[in-house]
Amino acid sequence: MSGPLAGVRVVDLTSVVFGPLATQILGDLGADVIKIEGPEGDTTRYTGPARSPDMAALFMGLNRNKRSVVLDLKQQAAKEALWKLVDGADVFIHSMRPDKIAALGFSPENVLARNPRIVFGGLHGYLSEGRYAGRPAYDDVIQGQSGVASLMSGVIGEPRYVPLIIADKTCALAAANAITAALFARERTGRGQFVEVPMLETMVFFVFVEHLYGRTFDPPEAPLGYTRLLAPWRKPYRTSDGYICMLAYTDPQWKKFWHEIGRPELNDDPRFCNLAARSRNIDDVYKLAGESLHGRTTEEWLLALEKLDIPSARIATLDEVFDDPHLADVGLFQKAQHPTEGAIVMTQLPLRFSDTKVGIGRMQPKFGQHSRDILHEAGLTESEMTAMFATGAARDGTIVKSIKNGPTT
Repeated sequence: MSGPLAGVRVVDLTSVVFGPLATQILGDLGADVIKIEGPEGDTTRYTGPARSPDMAALFMGLNRNKRSVVLDLKQQAAKEALWKLVDGADVFIHSMRPDKIAALGFSPENVLARNPRIVFGGLHGYLSEGRYAGRPAYDDVIQGQSGVASLMSGVIGEPRYVPLIIADKTCALAAANAITAALFARERTGRGQFVEVPMLETMVFFVFVEHLYGRTFDPPEAPLGYTRLLAPWRKPYRTSDGYICMLAYTDPQWKKFWHEIGRPELNDDPRFCNLAARSRNIDDVYKLAGESLHGRTTEEWLLALEKLDIPSARIATLDEVFDDPHLADVGLFQKAQHPTEGAIVMTQLPLRFSDTKVGIGRMQPKFGQHSRDILHEAGLTESEMTAMFATGAARDGTIVKSIKNGPTT
């Protein structure tokens, strides 16, 4: 493996989406990620279409650049093996509830006492000092609690979930950032630390960047909610043959736009004459803009707006995004040959480093594919490994089971 995190070893006890996406990012950046799975395997192994019983689509999108070892942590031999992995690790990361990981004996205090240089990442639903601490949390619940679902009410008249696993994925980015920051701190201090990444608080932070709005001031200068984003007319505009997304934002852009649609007098309208005025009357601005685009085709508007240097693009379906020529130029969708699953497609990490290259060095692991190698690296003898495989404390090779439905998150 190459990349800025080459040489970093991550012991990964996460599952579903939040944790596995975070550790996949660390793996893409060069870390050696050891995925610890229980006897049933990560639930995403069975979520979505699949060619093999334990290699479903959602798992494939979250678990490249990892090695898989199966440990039944209810058994003492498996716990002892995990402690040996902790001894040689730079990062220990889990997505269990705090009481569950503590019951297994791997609390932050215990792990840091064993390896003071390790970065312990706890990926939780809620920060530990609050009254919600220890509650279970999934993406849909956090979308509701953080205000994301309610923001849809102003657009469609009822709360709705965003059709993305947006909370898990946003929090995964935060987790990857936090872990790398803690690793940087360790390089300066020589000490590891406990890093807690909560879903609710991370998503509220994310939502309120703009929606704190008038409550930024005390006493408030306006209600919560960024008015531009909540305007009913903030939506793709209909053209004569489809839809277009367009955002004039600056004063010069709006002046050019009003001239383009034959309404230059709007430049002198006190409702629209500057950014502050437009912010107060934003739905009227968007309504006028939207109603003015009906008479031309999408392509005609794209050409006109490009000449005016106003950001715009046609609305793309998922199929059109998949075939986007720019994304083809940069190779975002990477075709590869998986040793057991055949031809597959993955989205590459969209970052560029001029010196430490990032990329896909390992395909997604079969269930327990690397158990023997990893346990050997941890120092277990052949007889110890044989005993663990015999008792089920560890599992070697792939799981054989029928495909089952996965979780909704």
